[in-house]
Amino acid sequence: MSNAPGAGFRALLDRPIFILSTPRSGSTLLFETMEQAPGLFSLGRESHKFIEHIPALFPPNRGWDSNRLTAEDARADVREQVAAGFYGDIKDRDGTLPNGPVRMLEKTPKNALRVPFFDAIWPDSYFVYLYRDVRRTLASMMEAWASGAFRTYPRLPGWSGYPWSLVLVPGWRELIGRPLPVVVAHQWARTTNILLDDLSLLPKKRVCVLGYEDFLNSPQPVVERIARFTDLTWDKQLGAELPMSKVTVSRPDPDKWRRLEREIEAVMPIVEAAEIRARAFLADRSEEAVDR
Repeated sequence: MSNAPGAGFRALLDRPIFILSTPRSGSTLLFETMEQAPGLFSLGRESHKFIEHIPALFPPNRGWDSNRLTAEDARADVREQVAAGFYGDIKDRDGTLPNGPVRMLEKTPKNALRVPFFDAIWPDSYFVYLYRDVRRTLASMMEAWASGAFRTYPRLPGWSGYPWSLVLVPGWRELIGRPLPVVVAHQWARTTNILLDDLSLLPKKRVCVLGYEDFLNSPQPVVERIARFTDLTWDKQLGAELPMSKVTVSRPDPDKWRRLEREIEAVMPIVEAAEIRARAFLADRSEEAVDR
């Protein structure tokens, strides 16, 4: 690994690309596909420790508030620690370590609450917003909580019920003692609203949007569009059906959510406004994503 004198690790990560979504929206499958782009480097996994092991960003040191990070948290020393953590562990699709400036792809659902933070560190970064049908997402989130495989804060102070899983949203204490469908609905809605607020403040040329179903139905043109938007090249031919992601809990089925239909329909009023916003944002930005 080389570093130009005085350049710092932050300068070695050129226009990083952040995939953003609510949890269980298909971002891992998109990430696993996109990381095959030539010349693109990634951790190959989620970056929890690279962010939260920094003392200033460690949740207990922040009063267990949430995973929200803003520009105020991106102090000079923190910026360099984040960049150094990424740069020291990323590889390209062939397993080659970086040598000099490189492009990086990053995906961690918690990053949906961290757009201003990463924007402050890399003002030239790209953000790819992936939206998945809310009913299917809520079902997958409930499944994830119940599985026990996605516990992010198993000893969250004051929390009861299923150990806290997935992203820690602002105001989580208001959800103590509430049924799981209600917790998950608020988790989705709060994450979505914060993410849309943040993305709306960025230039359109830095925000690419796509629907998960579109990605599944037409992976090749969708990935090629993302590559063009983010100034990448793409040299692979994808099959009509993508492989399952490594974090799949149960076999995909578009109607799988109906197993929890009663619970999901009961909490739809909680997510309805955020869902309308998300679909409108997707529709508004789709043309921009095709041709900047």
